[in-house]
Amino acid sequence: MTGQGERMPRRGLALTVLIVNQLLAGAGVATGMALAAILTADLTDTVAMGGLAQSSSVLGAAIVAIPLARLAVRAGRHVALATGYALAFGGAVLVVAAATSGMPVLVFLGLAAFGAASAAGLQARFAGTEVAAPGFEARSMSLVLWATTIGSVAGPLLSESGDEFGQALGLPPLVGPFVFSAVAFALSALLVGTLLRTPRAGHLAVDPSAPAPDEPSARPDVGDPAVALDASLDASLDTSPDASPDASPGVQPDASPAKVGAWAALTVALRNPRALVAFLAIVCSHTVMVGVMVMTPLHMTEHGLSISLVGVVLSIHILGMYGASPLMGWLSDRIGSERVIALGAALLISATVIGILAPVDSLLVLMPFALGLLGLGWSAGLIGGSTLLTTSVDEPLRVPLQGATDASMNIAAAASAALSGVVLGVGGFAGVNVVAIFVLVPLAIAGLRARVLARSAAA
Repeated sequence: MTGQGERMPRRGLALTVLIVNQLLAGAGVATGMALAAILTADLTDTVAMGGLAQSSSVLGAAIVAIPLARLAVRAGRHVALATGYALAFGGAVLVVAAATSGMPVLVFLGLAAFGAASAAGLQARFAGTEVAAPGFEARSMSLVLWATTIGSVAGPLLSESGDEFGQALGLPPLVGPFVFSAVAFALSALLVGTLLRTPRAGHLAVDPSAPAPDEPSARPDVGDPAVALDASLDASLDTSPDASPDASPGVQPDASPAKVGAWAALTVALRNPRALVAFLAIVCSHTVMVGVMVMTPLHMTEHGLSISLVGVVLSIHILGMYGASPLMGWLSDRIGSERVIALGAALLISATVIGILAPVDSLLVLMPFALGLLGLGWSAGLIGGSTLLTTSVDEPLRVPLQGATDASMNIAAAASAALSGVVLGVGGFAGVNVVAIFVLVPLAIAGLRARVLARSAAA
């Protein structure tokens, strides 16, 4: 049952709001970040400082991921999303003010707050599963991610118009796009804050069309070690004085659920083989994608390819990341999230092998193919992993675990972006891809372990 005063969200309206919101927020992020590195390099007169623009935004996203997850538990996902976009609005405004007054340090602070939009955009994918009809969770998540494609493609196209608009207002060059970003984030915060409604974690409504708890299809195999862990977790977390053995199965009580911290949730969930696979699928896929992607433009330009060709390759990469997300969501619902994760790992390995073996004189042909596969592998890993993460743990752990996972993902991405430059200098682009393959080893080990445990439980 839902808590007092809470209603089960209207799925069609909620999903539409999330999709429109992703269009706005995706455009806001891409519009500002397209020129952030150039802006910071100009302000500091140091090219190397331009690289810190992306790192500031990624670290900002990592810092706010867990607080936004806690807010989602207390007040609902819509409140957390609105707060994230409001923070990003403040960050965009700070960038404009700091760049106008010539204060580079505050620009980095503004970019860190700007990263809250990325954190909110990632958490919006989980909101997609919360408003989805049973059996359509992955597809709903994938539609929310797919909407980011349009915003991400439209954002850089708006950068030049934003710059012209800003200079017409008397702002310095390259600052105007952040005005557009601020407007987009303000609209996003207003949209989700007023129109989106999601129940608080622990009070999600039970759909009457879902199988009854006593039906075999609704009850997992009691021999599954993950189920055993979740059952013990239920007992340890059930601190409600109203809890009793006679409570109706499958119906959440109206009492507030036990509060679980993000890192505590992660610690418990990583003892669950399926949750561990989900966590590693998200973190490893994102780490590999970022590590290879950020070095690709430098690798291509060092071998004589133009910036316009680099832009084409990155557009193909983004299309693979977001454009194919509905397919990955459909596959997750049809064949299972574990198989989609395996598909994602295979695609990422294929992309990195091409990066290792690609001859210099074939970069123009092979790099679009490699970066396209890299984007597809990321999409499969993120959607398959996010779906499995949502279904592999009980309700008290779900939202805190999602926040901890997103924070871990962004921290790993920031480290990957920073270290890839060092690896490129030592081992070249092939070395970057070799390291990326080794990043996938923990995921492979965890996946094999989960399969062995599942087969043992079935036997």
